[in-house]
Amino acid sequence: MLQSLSQSVAITLVNLRSLPQRLGSSTVAVVGIAGVVVVFVAVLSIAQGFRAAMTSAGDPRTALAMRSGSDSELSSGLGREETQIVKDAPGVARGPDGPIASAELFVIVNHPKRSTGTDANVPMRGVQPAAFAVRPNLRMVEGRMFQPGRNEIIVGRAAAGQFSGLEVGRDVRWGESSWKVVGMFEANGSIPESEIWCDASVLQGAYRRGDSFQSVYVQLASADSLTLFRDTLAKDPRVNVSVQRETDYLADQSTTLNTVITTIGFAIAVLMAIGAVFGAINTMYTAVANRTREIA
Repeated sequence: MLQSLSQSVAITLVNLRSLPQRLGSSTVAVVGIAGVVVVFVAVLSIAQGFRAAMTSAGDPRTALAMRSGSDSELSSGLGREETQIVKDAPGVARGPDGPIASAELFVIVNHPKRSTGTDANVPMRGVQPAAFAVRPNLRMVEGRMFQPGRNEIIVGRAAAGQFSGLEVGRDVRWGESSWKVVGMFEANGSIPESEIWCDASVLQGAYRRGDSFQSVYVQLASADSLTLFRDTLAKDPRVNVSVQRETDYLADQSTTLNTVITTIGFAIAVLMAIGAVFGAINTMYTAVANRTREIA
């Protein structure tokens, strides 16, 4: 016992005395271990940040309806009659102009990025007048709201910062249609800020979508009205929709990418950790081998 303790003390003293002679190899080991920690924390931060950005847009009083079986808005499809049935369902809040609900469609357009000049995907959402009332955390910060029936768009702050030519007052062209940027909005740094919004009927015409939508966003009469709203639509034979609270939908959308990012992060961290451990062991054995007589 005492011999083992004395050897441990001797090894520690040898390591400390020989630090100046093996500063390079020791630094490599320390930097390697620190690198593992930094990479692991960074990857987990990315995953958590993405999830926070997705879910921070949600409001417990906001729900959406999509076609049953759809896992995202892009794969959903609803007719105008179906969207009206959803809007009129019990549990939906009502204002002076009727149900606080917005039937919406979603397309992807290509636009050059500021950083590289290469085209990248930008989500473009067609909404109805109640879209802002449904999402109370959205607000205009520059310009004005688009006018229904016109080729006018409003741009999320994040999209305007990431893509070129989306400043208020600029004209942009996608496909066969030209659009005027008339305003900019923000949403507390959440996902809608990366989107471009316009009038739903104009977007339907521009992309030959007929009278179809992909989702209906509604403001519930209260946070507890979701069950009434969902059960009523589930029993209605005229519609075949699934209903989710917006926060749950956004959490589901973030799960897949969050899992991929976390898995890749774990794999990289494990590989780096193995390398760092072998580097540290090699440094230790080299130091011990050079001081065998002192330890003995």
